[in-house]
Amino acid sequence: MSDAEQDHDFTTGESGAAATYPKQCSALRKNEHVMIKGRPCKVVEMSTSKTGKHGHAKVHMVALDIFTGKKLEDICPSTHNMDVPVVKRKEYQLLAINEDSFVSLMDLETCDTKDDLRLPESDMAGQIKDAFEKDENGILLTVVAACNEEMIMGWKNMPNKD
Repeated sequence: MSDAEQDHDFTTGESGAAATYPKQCSALRKNEHVMIKGRPCKVVEMSTSKTGKHGHAKVHMVALDIFTGKKLEDICPSTHNMDVPVVKRKEYQLLAINEDSFVSLMDLETCDTKDDLRLPESDMAGQIKDAFEKDENGILLTVVAACNEEMIMGWKNMPNKD
């Protein structure tokens, strides 16, 4: 074999982990996650209706988009599969907040920094800023990630080192 045939470029390779996985509609439960209209959502209401003599039972779902809070609905035959998003939650230590509300975070496990998230456009942003200015021990931010989106969903004071 020539060198040209063995010259592989792996720099753009992905981990291969999928953003979603299939799950039968009838196996979904309230408070689980599901994809509706291409958005990762949390199921808040479910009801199953039997149709006529030869029809499939249908599941009616009401869910909230986990990033926008927008209410979405879907109806799916109970035997069909729906996509379920892989939702990950991780805590980071807040290092800095810049003028345009971007934050600098540190991963507590790897000590890597993350600078691509902005404070949420809600009352929580002011609470985080106030707590960060006052606190000596540090602030932990909870970041939720799903389907190539990430958002700060919560915060708390780091425990004392006493």
